[in-house]
Amino acid sequence: MKYQTGKTGRIFVAKFEDGEDPLIELTELAKKENIHSAVFWLIGGLKEGKFVVGPEDDSLPPRPIWREIKGNNEILGTGTIFWHNDEPKVHLHGVYGREDSVKMGCLRENPEVFLVLESIIMEITDVKVTREIDDKSKMILMKV
Repeated sequence: MKYQTGKTGRIFVAKFEDGEDPLIELTELAKKENIHSAVFWLIGGLKEGKFVVGPEDDSLPPRPIWREIKGNNEILGTGTIFWHNDEPKVHLHGVYGREDSVKMGCLRENPEVFLVLESIIMEITDVKVTREIDDKSKMILMKV
């Protein structure tokens, strides 16, 4: 394990509105506010999106298994923001549910807020954490 010790920086309270893409909005907020390291939490609703529920097997690079959010779903999520080169990268895992169907996975493509999505974003200062391409997985992973 590798780690660094940081401090809590600014705290942002955000409300995403119906139809917005939270991945894009979080990325834009990180750019605008120069947030280089953060953790965030989400609670609210999504009506669309594609997420990954794991790799097909243990081979590298992994072959993702995709699922879709269809219709309005509740979401409870958490994630991180770290930069890859000159761009913030959001990594978000969530639980998505409607009626008796509950799924969990890494939200990756085209999420769309249903009605409202609330977020608390906590900046982490005094760390030098980035995202870089991992040779084995071919994924952009956190580097401490």
